[in-house]
Amino acid sequence: MTTWNDFNSAEDQNNFDVIPKGTLVKVRMTIRPGGYDDASQGWTGGYATQSMTTGSVYLNCEFVVLDGPYAKRKMWSLIGLHSPKGPEWANMGRAFVKGILNSSRGLHPQDNSAQAQQARRIQGFADLDGIEFVAKVEMDKDQNGDDKNVIRTAITPDQKDYAAVSGNTVQPAASTQQASSPQASASAPTGRPSWAQ
Repeated sequence: MTTWNDFNSAEDQNNFDVIPKGTLVKVRMTIRPGGYDDASQGWTGGYATQSMTTGSVYLNCEFVVLDGPYAKRKMWSLIGLHSPKGPEWANMGRAFVKGILNSSRGLHPQDNSAQAQQARRIQGFADLDGIEFVAKVEMDKDQNGDDKNVIRTAITPDQKDYAAVSGNTVQPAASTQQASSPQASASAPTGRPSWAQ
């Protein structure tokens, strides 16, 4: 019988060391909704968060390792959408999301075929909530100055260990002839905001 006054039979705490920097892991990303929407930017569904102190807007993401020696470990990172200081943070966020889509959907970054371009489009942030991809574990400092793991880089099919970690077979990049064909490079109006194209 479990009682709340005798803890001798309780399990020991899990004391995890950080995952070594540079480790590649397959993760599932979930977005913690912040309730901030701006339909003119395509930010709907309450997924974005706005900082009350800086005014910046971001996706507050949790990454859970799916398998291997670090299975079930969690890391947290932000994906920048807007900063009052300028476009750099949003550009880094867009590049990260593009990498996530390339990794998750097995797209070579240089594949500019119509099919690849379509696969890099999302209907909204709901398409990213629950997405699985290969990520590189990086280090940062927490509020106490201790090391913590973060995810800021998606590993794509052109990188050497992608197939081994993802379990996907790697498709070769589209040929230069196909990638430069007029219909593949023409962008049809989609009605989506420019950040989502």
